[in-house]
Amino acid sequence: MSQAQQQVGKPDYKSVESLQNSLVEFLMAIIGAPDDETLARDADAAVRALDARLRTGPAGT
Repeated sequence: MSQAQQQVGKPDYKSVESLQNSLVEFLMAIIGAPDDETLARDADAAVRALDARLRTGPAGT
């Protein structure tokens, strides 16, 4: 596991707010490790999860 992934930790996808916070953490980690493909894939998964949540669930949940 890269240092950037350790800093981000395991995302909590229980609420839109936690997804947003996770995404910010991923983006900050990507700035520190722009060539980390695994980190980029994990960040992509967070973006997709947030997008899906915003499309299907009420805002703020």
